[in-house]
Amino acid sequence: MRAHGSATDDGAAARWFLTPARRGNPATEIDRLPEDSPGSWCGGNRVVPLLHGATYFRRLHEVLCALSAGDRVFFTDWSGDADERLLPDGGEVGDVLRDLVTAGVEVRALLWRSHSERLSFTAAQNQRLGRWLNEAGGEVLLDQRVRRFGSHHQKLFVVQHTGHAERDVAFVGGIDLCHGRRDDEEHAGDPQQPPMDRRYRGRAPWHDVTFELHGPVVGDLLRTFAERWNDPTPLDRRTPYRLLTQRLARMPRHPRPLPEAFPDPPAAGRHAVQVLRTYPRKRPRYPFAPEGERSVARGYRTAFGLARSLVYLEDQYLWSGDVVESLCAALRRSPGLRVVAVVPRFPDADDALAGPANRLGQIDALARLYRAGPGRVGVYDVENAAGTPIYVHAKVCVVDDVWVSCGSDNVNRRSWTSDSELTVAVLDPERDPREPRDVSGTGDGARVLPRTLRMRLAAEHLGLAADDARLVDPMASADLWAARARALDDWHHARRAGERPPGRARVHRPQPVPRWARTWSVPLYRTVYDPDGRSRPLRRAGEF
Repeated sequence: MRAHGSATDDGAAARWFLTPARRGNPATEIDRLPEDSPGSWCGGNRVVPLLHGATYFRRLHEVLCALSAGDRVFFTDWSGDADERLLPDGGEVGDVLRDLVTAGVEVRALLWRSHSERLSFTAAQNQRLGRWLNEAGGEVLLDQRVRRFGSHHQKLFVVQHTGHAERDVAFVGGIDLCHGRRDDEEHAGDPQQPPMDRRYRGRAPWHDVTFELHGPVVGDLLRTFAERWNDPTPLDRRTPYRLLTQRLARMPRHPRPLPEAFPDPPAAGRHAVQVLRTYPRKRPRYPFAPEGERSVARGYRTAFGLARSLVYLEDQYLWSGDVVESLCAALRRSPGLRVVAVVPRFPDADDALAGPANRLGQIDALARLYRAGPGRVGVYDVENAAGTPIYVHAKVCVVDDVWVSCGSDNVNRRSWTSDSELTVAVLDPERDPREPRDVSGTGDGARVLPRTLRMRLAAEHLGLAADDARLVDPMASADLWAARARALDDWHHARRAGERPPGRARVHRPQPVPRWARTWSVPLYRTVYDPDGRSRPLRRAGEF
Protein backbone atom coordinates (compact mmCIF):
# COMPACT_ATOMS: atom_id res chain seq x y z
CA MET A 1 0.00 0.00 0.00
CA ARG A 2 1.52 3.32 -1.03
CA ALA A 3 1.95 5.82 1.78
CA HIS A 4 1.30 8.93 -0.28
CA GLY A 5 1.38 12.24 1.51
CA SER A 6 1.97 10.69 4.92
CA ALA A 7 5.67 11.35 5.36
CA THR A 8 5.72 14.59 7.32
CA ASP A 9 3.54 16.05 10.01
CA ASP A 10 4.47 19.72 9.51
CA GLY A 11 3.19 20.41 5.99
CA ALA A 12 6.68 20.79 4.51
CA ALA A 13 6.03 18.24 1.77
CA ALA A 14 3.01 20.19 0.55
CA ARG A 15 5.20 23.31 0.24
CA TRP A 16 8.32 21.77 -1.28
CA PHE A 17 6.89 19.00 -3.48
CA LEU A 18 4.78 19.26 -6.62
CA THR A 19 1.08 18.48 -6.64
CA PRO A 20 -0.18 16.25 -9.48
CA ALA A 21 -1.53 19.38 -11.17
CA ARG A 22 1.83 21.10 -10.88
CA ARG A 23 3.59 18.06 -12.38
CA GLY A 24 1.41 18.74 -15.41
CA ASN A 25 1.22 15.19 -16.73
CA PRO A 26 -2.13 13.52 -15.93
CA ALA A 27 -1.22 10.55 -18.15
CA THR A 28 1.44 9.14 -15.83
CA GLU A 29 0.73 6.15 -13.61
CA ILE A 30 2.74 7.51 -10.69
CA ASP A 31 0.15 10.19 -9.96
CA ARG A 32 -2.89 7.89 -9.98
CA LEU A 33 -3.61 8.51 -6.32
CA PRO A 34 -6.49 8.01 -3.91
CA GLU A 35 -8.92 10.92 -3.99
CA ASP A 36 -8.02 11.95 -0.42
CA SER A 37 -4.25 12.00 -1.07
CA PRO A 38 -2.73 15.49 -0.60
CA GLY A 39 0.17 15.06 -3.02
CA SER A 40 2.09 12.95 -5.51
CA TRP A 41 4.94 11.93 -3.23
CA CYS A 42 5.17 8.90 -1.01
CA GLY A 43 6.39 8.54 2.54
CA GLY A 44 7.82 5.70 4.56
CA ASN A 45 11.07 5.39 2.60
CA ARG A 46 14.72 5.03 3.52
CA VAL A 47 17.22 6.93 1.37
CA VAL A 48 20.96 6.28 1.55
CA PRO A 49 23.33 8.55 -0.41
CA LEU A 50 26.17 6.62 -2.05
CA LEU A 51 29.13 8.88 -2.76
CA HIS A 52 31.46 7.83 -5.60
CA GLY A 53 31.13 5.26 -8.34
CA ALA A 54 33.21 2.66 -6.49
CA THR A 55 30.81 2.81 -3.53
CA TYR A 56 27.76 2.42 -5.75
CA PHE A 57 29.26 -0.38 -7.84
CA ARG A 58 30.27 -2.32 -4.74
CA ARG A 59 26.78 -1.99 -3.27
CA LEU A 60 25.11 -2.89 -6.58
CA HIS A 61 27.30 -5.97 -6.87
CA GLU A 62 26.32 -7.02 -3.34
CA VAL A 63 22.60 -6.61 -4.07
CA LEU A 64 22.71 -8.41 -7.41
CA CYS A 65 24.77 -11.34 -6.16
CA ALA A 66 22.22 -11.98 -3.39
CA LEU A 67 19.39 -12.63 -5.90
CA SER A 68 17.94 -16.05 -6.68
CA ALA A 69 15.63 -17.63 -9.24
CA GLY A 70 12.32 -15.78 -9.61
CA ASP A 71 13.70 -12.41 -8.55
CA ARG A 72 13.66 -9.49 -10.97
CA VAL A 73 16.00 -6.76 -12.20
CA PHE A 74 14.88 -3.78 -14.27
CA PHE A 75 17.31 -1.06 -15.32
CA THR A 76 17.77 1.87 -17.67
CA ASP A 77 21.08 3.33 -18.73
CA TRP A 78 22.57 5.96 -21.02
CA SER A 79 25.84 4.08 -21.52
CA GLY A 80 26.86 0.56 -20.55
CA ASP A 81 30.11 -1.37 -20.98
CA ALA A 82 29.85 -5.13 -20.54
CA ASP A 83 33.44 -5.32 -19.28
CA GLU A 84 33.22 -2.49 -16.73
CA ARG A 85 34.30 -3.93 -13.39
CA LEU A 86 32.04 -3.41 -10.39
CA LEU A 87 34.90 -4.41 -8.07
CA PRO A 88 38.65 -3.77 -8.28
CA ASP A 89 39.35 -7.45 -8.92
CA GLY A 90 36.43 -8.38 -11.18
CA GLY A 91 32.66 -8.53 -11.22
CA GLU A 92 32.27 -7.30 -14.79
CA VAL A 93 28.83 -5.83 -15.50
CA GLY A 94 28.03 -8.19 -18.36
CA ASP A 95 29.14 -11.31 -16.49
CA VAL A 96 27.22 -10.44 -13.32
CA LEU A 97 24.00 -9.78 -15.21
CA ARG A 98 24.41 -12.77 -17.51
CA ASP A 99 24.95 -15.04 -14.49
CA LEU A 100 21.69 -13.74 -13.04
CA VAL A 101 19.81 -14.58 -16.24
CA THR A 102 21.19 -18.12 -16.35
CA ALA A 103 20.29 -18.55 -12.66
CA GLY A 104 16.61 -17.79 -13.36
CA VAL A 105 16.51 -14.09 -12.44
CA GLU A 106 14.40 -12.01 -14.83
CA VAL A 107 16.48 -9.18 -16.29
CA ARG A 108 14.87 -6.45 -18.40
CA ALA A 109 16.72 -3.33 -19.53
CA LEU A 110 16.27 -0.20 -21.61
CA LEU A 111 19.53 1.15 -23.04
CA TRP A 112 19.69 4.28 -25.13
CA ARG A 113 20.51 3.18 -28.68
CA SER A 114 22.90 6.15 -28.85
CA HIS A 115 24.29 8.12 -31.76
CA SER A 116 27.18 6.90 -33.87
CA GLU A 117 30.57 6.34 -32.25
CA ARG A 118 31.94 8.69 -34.92
CA LEU A 119 30.35 11.43 -32.81
CA SER A 120 32.03 10.11 -29.64
CA PHE A 121 28.94 8.30 -28.40
CA THR A 122 28.46 4.74 -27.18
CA ALA A 123 26.29 2.91 -29.71
CA ALA A 124 28.63 -0.07 -30.08
CA GLN A 125 29.13 -0.55 -26.32
CA ASN A 126 25.40 -0.48 -25.64
CA GLN A 127 24.76 -2.93 -28.48
CA ARG A 128 27.41 -5.32 -27.15
CA LEU A 129 25.94 -5.29 -23.64
CA GLY A 130 22.45 -5.80 -25.05
CA ARG A 131 23.43 -8.73 -27.28
CA TRP A 132 25.42 -10.35 -24.46
CA LEU A 133 22.38 -10.41 -22.17
CA ASN A 134 19.83 -11.24 -24.84
CA GLU A 135 21.79 -14.26 -25.98
CA ALA A 136 21.68 -15.53 -22.39
CA GLY A 137 17.89 -15.16 -22.22
CA GLY A 138 17.44 -11.68 -20.81
CA GLU A 139 15.68 -8.88 -22.66
CA VAL A 140 17.58 -5.68 -23.37
CA LEU A 141 16.11 -3.10 -25.72
CA LEU A 142 17.97 -0.36 -27.56
CA ASP A 143 15.60 2.57 -27.24
CA GLN A 144 15.73 5.47 -29.67
CA ARG A 145 12.24 6.83 -29.00
CA VAL A 146 13.64 10.30 -28.37
CA ARG A 147 13.39 13.82 -29.71
CA ARG A 148 15.78 14.80 -32.50
CA PHE A 149 19.25 15.43 -30.99
CA GLY A 150 17.94 14.00 -27.73
CA SER A 151 18.85 10.97 -25.67
CA HIS A 152 17.53 8.64 -22.99
CA HIS A 153 19.63 9.76 -20.04
CA GLN A 154 17.87 8.04 -17.13
CA LYS A 155 19.98 5.86 -14.81
CA LEU A 156 17.80 3.51 -12.77
CA PHE A 157 18.06 0.06 -11.17
CA VAL A 158 15.04 -1.62 -9.58
CA VAL A 159 15.62 -4.97 -7.84
CA GLN A 160 12.64 -7.04 -6.67
CA HIS A 161 12.61 -10.17 -4.52
CA THR A 162 9.87 -12.78 -5.00
CA GLY A 163 7.78 -12.99 -1.85
CA HIS A 164 10.02 -10.54 0.03
CA ALA A 165 8.98 -7.06 -1.04
CA GLU A 166 10.57 -5.62 2.10
CA ARG A 167 13.98 -6.39 0.53
CA ASP A 168 13.27 -4.52 -2.72
CA VAL A 169 15.65 -1.70 -3.55
CA ALA A 170 16.19 0.92 -6.24
CA PHE A 171 19.13 3.08 -7.24
CA VAL A 172 18.74 6.50 -8.87
CA GLY A 173 21.53 8.93 -9.66
CA GLY A 174 24.13 10.02 -12.17
CA ILE A 175 26.29 6.90 -12.49
CA ASP A 176 26.24 4.85 -15.69
CA LEU A 177 27.43 1.23 -15.97
CA CYS A 178 30.37 2.24 -18.10
CA HIS A 179 34.07 2.96 -18.17
CA GLY A 180 35.37 5.87 -16.14
CA ARG A 181 32.83 5.77 -13.31
CA ARG A 182 34.50 3.50 -10.73
CA ASP A 183 36.44 6.07 -8.73
CA ASP A 184 36.58 6.57 -4.96
CA GLU A 185 37.23 9.35 -2.45
CA GLU A 186 40.94 9.49 -3.36
CA HIS A 187 40.01 10.33 -6.96
CA ALA A 188 42.79 8.53 -8.77
CA GLY A 189 40.32 7.64 -11.55
CA ASP A 190 38.88 4.43 -12.97
CA PRO A 191 41.56 2.18 -14.51
CA GLN A 192 39.04 1.48 -17.31
CA GLN A 193 39.18 4.94 -18.87
CA PRO A 194 37.10 6.33 -21.78
CA PRO A 195 38.43 9.17 -23.95
CA MET A 196 38.51 12.51 -22.12
CA ASP A 197 40.07 15.95 -22.58
CA ARG A 198 43.86 15.58 -22.30
CA ARG A 199 44.02 17.88 -19.25
CA TYR A 200 42.45 15.08 -17.21
CA ARG A 201 45.79 13.29 -17.79
CA GLY A 202 44.71 9.97 -19.23
CA ARG A 203 42.93 8.55 -16.18
CA ALA A 204 40.33 11.13 -15.27
CA PRO A 205 39.36 11.49 -11.60
CA TRP A 206 35.57 11.23 -11.40
CA HIS A 207 33.12 12.54 -8.78
CA ASP A 208 29.57 11.16 -8.71
CA VAL A 209 26.60 10.37 -6.44
CA THR A 210 23.70 7.90 -6.45
CA PHE A 211 20.82 7.38 -4.00
CA GLU A 212 19.82 3.95 -2.73
CA LEU A 213 16.09 3.79 -1.98
CA HIS A 214 13.94 1.38 0.03
CA GLY A 215 10.19 1.54 0.59
CA PRO A 216 7.06 2.38 -1.42
CA VAL A 217 8.90 4.74 -3.79
CA VAL A 218 10.47 1.66 -5.41
CA GLY A 219 7.00 1.04 -6.88
CA ASP A 220 6.89 4.52 -8.41
CA LEU A 221 10.32 3.99 -9.94
CA LEU A 222 9.27 0.67 -11.42
CA ARG A 223 6.18 2.36 -12.88
CA THR A 224 8.51 4.87 -14.53
CA PHE A 225 10.40 1.97 -16.12
CA ALA A 226 7.17 0.21 -17.15
CA GLU A 227 5.75 3.31 -18.82
CA ARG A 228 8.73 3.51 -21.15
CA TRP A 229 8.82 -0.26 -21.68
CA ASN A 230 5.14 -0.42 -22.64
CA ASP A 231 5.30 2.45 -25.15
CA PRO A 232 3.92 0.86 -28.36
CA THR A 233 6.04 3.07 -30.63
CA PRO A 234 8.67 0.93 -32.42
CA LEU A 235 12.06 1.21 -30.77
CA ASP A 236 13.74 2.35 -33.98
CA ARG A 237 11.08 5.00 -34.75
CA ARG A 238 10.64 3.51 -38.26
CA THR A 239 13.40 5.53 -39.99
CA PRO A 240 15.40 3.45 -42.52
CA TYR A 241 18.77 4.12 -40.87
CA ARG A 242 17.58 3.23 -37.39
CA LEU A 243 15.70 0.20 -38.68
CA LEU A 244 18.92 -1.02 -40.29
CA THR A 245 21.06 -0.47 -37.20
CA GLN A 246 18.45 -2.19 -35.05
CA ARG A 247 18.46 -5.20 -37.36
CA LEU A 248 22.26 -5.33 -37.55
CA ALA A 249 22.37 -5.26 -33.76
CA ARG A 250 19.85 -8.15 -33.72
CA MET A 251 17.51 -6.18 -31.49
CA PRO A 252 13.71 -6.43 -31.41
CA ARG A 253 11.48 -3.56 -32.47
CA HIS A 254 8.90 -4.30 -29.76
CA PRO A 255 9.33 -5.60 -26.20
CA ARG A 256 7.63 -8.62 -24.72
CA PRO A 257 5.01 -7.76 -22.05
CA LEU A 258 6.32 -7.24 -18.55
CA PRO A 259 5.40 -9.86 -15.95
CA GLU A 260 2.57 -9.27 -13.51
CA ALA A 261 3.62 -6.61 -11.04
CA PHE A 262 4.66 -7.47 -7.50
CA PRO A 263 3.12 -5.43 -4.66
CA ASP A 264 4.87 -2.18 -3.75
CA PRO A 265 7.35 -2.57 -0.89
CA PRO A 266 6.13 -1.73 2.63
CA ALA A 267 7.33 1.28 4.60
CA ALA A 268 11.06 1.11 5.30
CA GLY A 269 11.92 4.46 6.89
CA ARG A 270 10.92 8.05 7.46
CA HIS A 271 11.81 9.85 4.22
CA ALA A 272 9.30 11.39 1.82
CA VAL A 273 10.31 11.00 -1.82
CA GLN A 274 8.95 12.50 -5.02
CA VAL A 275 9.88 11.07 -8.42
CA LEU A 276 10.63 13.79 -10.99
CA ARG A 277 11.12 13.24 -14.71
CA THR A 278 11.78 15.01 -17.98
CA TYR A 279 10.20 13.89 -21.24
CA PRO A 280 10.10 16.15 -24.31
CA ARG A 281 7.04 16.91 -26.35
CA LYS A 282 7.66 14.96 -29.54
CA ARG A 283 6.13 13.01 -32.44
CA PRO A 284 5.06 10.27 -32.11
CA ARG A 285 3.96 11.19 -28.61
CA TYR A 286 4.81 9.32 -25.46
CA PRO A 287 1.52 7.73 -24.32
CA PHE A 288 2.57 8.30 -20.69
CA ALA A 289 3.49 11.96 -21.38
CA PRO A 290 1.70 13.10 -24.55
CA GLU A 291 2.58 16.75 -23.93
CA GLY A 292 5.92 15.88 -22.38
CA GLU A 293 6.78 16.19 -18.71
CA ARG A 294 8.99 18.81 -17.08
CA SER A 295 8.61 17.94 -13.40
CA VAL A 296 12.42 18.06 -12.95
CA ALA A 297 12.37 21.72 -13.97
CA ARG A 298 9.26 22.44 -11.93
CA GLY A 299 10.67 20.68 -8.88
CA TYR A 300 13.85 22.75 -8.99
CA ARG A 301 11.96 25.98 -9.61
CA THR A 302 9.66 25.28 -6.66
CA ALA A 303 12.65 24.66 -4.39
CA PHE A 304 14.51 27.73 -5.65
CA GLY A 305 11.36 29.77 -5.04
CA LEU A 306 11.49 28.78 -1.35
CA ALA A 307 15.26 29.26 -0.92
CA ARG A 308 16.36 31.85 1.63
CA SER A 309 19.79 30.75 2.90
CA LEU A 310 21.90 28.45 0.69
CA VAL A 311 21.52 26.58 -2.58
CA TYR A 312 24.27 23.97 -2.87
CA LEU A 313 24.72 22.44 -6.34
CA GLU A 314 26.98 19.82 -7.84
CA ASP A 315 26.45 19.70 -11.59
CA GLN A 316 28.15 18.58 -14.76
CA TYR A 317 27.16 21.68 -16.73
CA LEU A 318 25.26 24.54 -15.02
CA TRP A 319 24.28 25.82 -18.44
CA SER A 320 21.57 28.02 -19.96
CA GLY A 321 20.29 31.43 -18.99
CA ASP A 322 16.70 30.18 -19.27
CA VAL A 323 17.36 27.53 -16.65
CA VAL A 324 19.28 29.63 -14.10
CA GLU A 325 16.78 32.49 -14.30
CA SER A 326 14.71 31.01 -11.45
CA LEU A 327 17.87 30.89 -9.33
CA CYS A 328 18.68 34.47 -10.32
CA ALA A 329 15.17 35.49 -9.27
CA ALA A 330 15.73 33.85 -5.88
CA LEU A 331 18.99 35.78 -5.43
CA ARG A 332 17.29 39.06 -6.29
CA ARG A 333 14.36 38.32 -3.98
CA SER A 334 16.38 37.18 -0.94
CA PRO A 335 19.41 39.36 -0.18
CA GLY A 336 20.75 36.80 2.30
CA LEU A 337 20.69 33.88 -0.15
CA ARG A 338 24.03 32.32 -1.12
CA VAL A 339 24.82 29.88 -3.94
CA VAL A 340 27.69 27.39 -3.89
CA ALA A 341 28.14 25.33 -7.07
CA VAL A 342 30.72 22.67 -7.94
CA VAL A 343 31.34 21.95 -11.64
CA PRO A 344 34.07 20.37 -13.81
CA ARG A 345 37.07 22.55 -14.58
CA PHE A 346 37.00 21.56 -18.24
CA PRO A 347 34.34 19.92 -20.43
CA ASP A 348 34.99 16.26 -21.17
CA ALA A 349 35.41 17.27 -24.82
CA ASP A 350 37.06 20.69 -25.17
CA ASP A 351 38.56 20.64 -28.64
CA ALA A 352 38.40 23.41 -31.20
CA LEU A 353 34.91 22.43 -32.40
CA ALA A 354 33.17 21.16 -29.26
CA GLY A 355 34.89 23.39 -26.71
CA PRO A 356 33.32 26.78 -27.52
CA ALA A 357 29.82 25.29 -27.79
CA ASN A 358 30.36 23.40 -24.51
CA ARG A 359 31.49 26.51 -22.63
CA LEU A 360 29.17 29.09 -24.13
CA GLY A 361 26.03 28.33 -22.13
CA GLN A 362 27.89 28.13 -18.83
CA ILE A 363 29.63 31.47 -19.37
CA ASP A 364 26.26 33.13 -19.95
CA ALA A 365 24.64 31.37 -16.98
CA LEU A 366 27.43 32.34 -14.58
CA ALA A 367 27.38 35.96 -15.73
CA ARG A 368 23.66 36.12 -14.95
CA LEU A 369 24.14 34.57 -11.51
CA TYR A 370 26.98 36.96 -10.59
CA ARG A 371 24.88 39.95 -11.64
CA ALA A 372 21.85 38.75 -9.68
CA GLY A 373 23.80 38.06 -6.47
CA PRO A 374 27.05 40.04 -6.43
CA GLY A 375 29.41 38.54 -3.85
CA ARG A 376 26.92 35.80 -2.97
CA VAL A 377 27.64 33.24 -5.72
CA GLY A 378 30.64 30.94 -5.51
CA VAL A 379 31.34 28.53 -8.38
CA TYR A 380 34.20 26.09 -7.90
CA ASP A 381 35.93 23.17 -9.53
CA VAL A 382 38.03 20.57 -7.73
CA GLU A 383 41.34 18.73 -8.16
CA ASN A 384 42.97 15.73 -6.55
CA ALA A 385 46.16 15.71 -4.48
CA ALA A 386 48.28 15.54 -7.64
CA GLY A 387 46.61 18.65 -9.05
CA THR A 388 44.65 16.75 -11.71
CA PRO A 389 41.17 18.22 -12.22
CA ILE A 390 38.32 16.01 -10.99
CA TYR A 391 35.49 15.61 -13.49
CA VAL A 392 32.30 16.47 -11.60
CA HIS A 393 29.50 14.31 -12.95
CA ALA A 394 27.27 14.44 -9.83
CA LYS A 395 23.78 15.90 -10.11
CA VAL A 396 22.92 16.91 -6.54
CA CYS A 397 21.09 19.92 -5.13
CA VAL A 398 20.47 20.87 -1.48
CA VAL A 399 18.26 23.88 -0.70
CA ASP A 400 18.25 25.42 2.78
CA ASP A 401 19.13 22.01 4.28
CA VAL A 402 15.47 21.04 3.70
CA TRP A 403 15.06 19.76 0.11
CA VAL A 404 17.60 17.52 -1.59
CA SER A 405 17.60 15.97 -5.05
CA CYS A 406 19.77 13.47 -6.89
CA GLY A 407 19.32 11.97 -10.32
CA SER A 408 20.37 11.96 -13.94
CA ASP A 409 19.44 15.55 -14.74
CA ASN A 410 21.84 18.45 -15.11
CA VAL A 411 21.04 22.11 -14.61
CA ASN A 412 20.69 22.87 -18.29
CA ARG A 413 17.97 23.23 -20.89
CA ARG A 414 18.65 19.81 -22.41
CA SER A 415 17.98 18.04 -19.10
CA TRP A 416 15.00 20.19 -18.21
CA THR A 417 13.21 19.91 -21.57
CA SER A 418 14.72 17.60 -24.20
CA ASP A 419 16.28 14.36 -22.87
CA SER A 420 14.52 11.77 -20.76
CA GLU A 421 15.66 12.24 -17.15
CA LEU A 422 14.90 10.74 -13.76
CA THR A 423 15.48 12.36 -10.38
CA VAL A 424 14.27 11.87 -6.84
CA ALA A 425 13.61 14.75 -4.44
CA VAL A 426 13.68 13.92 -0.74
CA LEU A 427 12.35 15.49 2.45
CA ASP A 428 13.44 14.17 5.83
CA PRO A 429 10.92 14.81 8.63
CA GLU A 430 13.67 14.53 11.26
CA ARG A 431 14.96 17.98 12.17
CA ASP A 432 18.64 18.56 12.77
CA PRO A 433 19.24 19.75 16.36
CA ARG A 434 22.41 21.68 15.53
CA GLU A 435 22.29 25.45 15.21
CA PRO A 436 21.14 27.14 13.13
CA ARG A 437 18.06 24.98 13.33
CA ASP A 438 16.01 27.05 10.87
CA VAL A 439 18.40 28.48 8.30
CA SER A 440 15.67 29.95 6.11
CA GLY A 441 13.65 31.52 8.90
CA THR A 442 10.44 30.06 7.47
CA GLY A 443 9.83 27.45 10.16
CA ASP A 444 10.67 24.47 7.94
CA GLY A 445 13.90 23.90 9.86
CA ALA A 446 17.06 22.11 8.78
CA ARG A 447 16.63 18.38 8.17
CA VAL A 448 19.08 15.59 8.95
CA LEU A 449 19.52 13.97 5.52
CA PRO A 450 20.12 17.08 3.37
CA ARG A 451 22.35 18.76 5.94
CA THR A 452 24.42 15.64 6.52
CA LEU A 453 24.86 15.08 2.77
CA ARG A 454 25.83 18.71 2.14
CA MET A 455 28.40 18.54 4.93
CA ARG A 456 29.85 15.25 3.66
CA LEU A 457 30.28 16.64 0.16
CA ALA A 458 31.75 19.93 1.38
CA ALA A 459 34.09 18.10 3.75
CA GLU A 460 35.54 16.03 0.92
CA HIS A 461 36.09 19.03 -1.32
CA LEU A 462 37.47 21.29 1.44
CA GLY A 463 39.66 18.75 3.23
CA LEU A 464 37.68 18.62 6.48
CA ALA A 465 36.05 16.04 8.70
CA ALA A 466 32.41 15.38 7.79
CA ASP A 467 31.28 16.57 11.24
CA ASP A 468 33.36 19.76 11.26
CA ALA A 469 31.27 22.35 13.11
CA ARG A 470 32.21 25.06 10.59
CA LEU A 471 30.14 23.29 7.95
CA VAL A 472 26.86 23.21 9.88
CA ASP A 473 25.88 26.84 9.27
CA PRO A 474 25.30 27.26 5.51
CA MET A 475 26.50 30.88 5.61
CA ALA A 476 29.73 30.00 7.41
CA SER A 477 30.19 27.07 5.06
CA ALA A 478 29.89 29.33 2.01
CA ASP A 479 32.57 31.63 3.47
CA LEU A 480 34.82 28.65 4.11
CA TRP A 481 34.45 27.54 0.49
CA ALA A 482 35.59 30.96 -0.69
CA ALA A 483 38.55 31.13 1.72
CA ARG A 484 39.89 27.65 0.96
CA ALA A 485 39.52 28.09 -2.80
CA ARG A 486 41.39 31.41 -2.66
CA ALA A 487 44.20 29.83 -0.63
CA LEU A 488 44.66 26.99 -3.11
CA ASP A 489 44.51 29.40 -6.05
CA ASP A 490 47.16 31.61 -4.44
CA TRP A 491 49.42 28.58 -3.87
CA HIS A 492 49.19 27.62 -7.52
CA HIS A 493 49.82 31.21 -8.64
CA ALA A 494 52.92 31.25 -6.41
CA ARG A 495 54.20 28.21 -8.35
CA ARG A 496 53.34 25.87 -5.49
CA ALA A 497 55.78 27.45 -3.08
CA GLY A 498 55.50 26.11 0.46
CA GLU A 499 53.06 23.58 1.86
CA ARG A 500 49.96 22.86 -0.19
CA PRO A 501 46.83 24.35 1.45
CA PRO A 502 44.16 21.86 2.50
CA GLY A 503 41.23 21.00 0.29
CA ARG A 504 40.57 20.48 -3.41
CA ALA A 505 38.40 23.46 -4.37
CA ARG A 506 39.47 26.24 -6.70
CA VAL A 507 37.54 29.17 -8.12
CA HIS A 508 36.02 28.13 -11.45
CA ARG A 509 37.09 30.30 -14.37
CA PRO A 510 35.83 28.95 -17.70
CA GLN A 511 37.91 29.77 -20.74
CA PRO A 512 36.24 32.58 -22.73
CA VAL A 513 34.79 31.93 -26.17
CA PRO A 514 36.37 34.25 -28.77
CA ARG A 515 34.01 36.47 -30.70
CA TRP A 516 34.95 34.81 -33.99
CA ALA A 517 33.98 31.39 -32.60
CA ARG A 518 30.54 32.56 -31.53
CA THR A 519 29.31 32.77 -35.14
CA TRP A 520 29.18 28.98 -35.38
CA SER A 521 29.21 27.90 -31.71
CA VAL A 522 25.97 29.74 -30.82
CA PRO A 523 23.74 27.80 -33.27
CA LEU A 524 25.62 24.59 -32.46
CA TYR A 525 25.06 25.14 -28.74
CA ARG A 526 21.35 25.88 -29.17
CA THR A 527 20.51 23.02 -31.52
CA VAL A 528 22.87 20.19 -30.54
CA TYR A 529 24.46 20.75 -27.13
CA ASP A 530 21.59 22.40 -25.25
CA PRO A 531 18.37 21.98 -27.29
CA ASP A 532 14.99 23.17 -26.10
CA GLY A 533 12.24 20.54 -26.01
CA ARG A 534 9.44 22.89 -24.94
CA SER A 535 6.50 23.98 -27.02
CA ARG A 536 6.67 27.44 -28.57
CA PRO A 537 4.11 28.96 -26.16
CA LEU A 538 6.17 27.76 -23.18
CA ARG A 539 9.36 29.13 -24.70
CA ARG A 540 7.78 32.51 -25.34
CA ALA A 541 6.44 32.64 -21.79
CA GLY A 542 9.75 31.53 -20.27
CA GLU A 543 7.95 28.69 -18.50
CA PHE A 544 8.59 25.00 -18.06
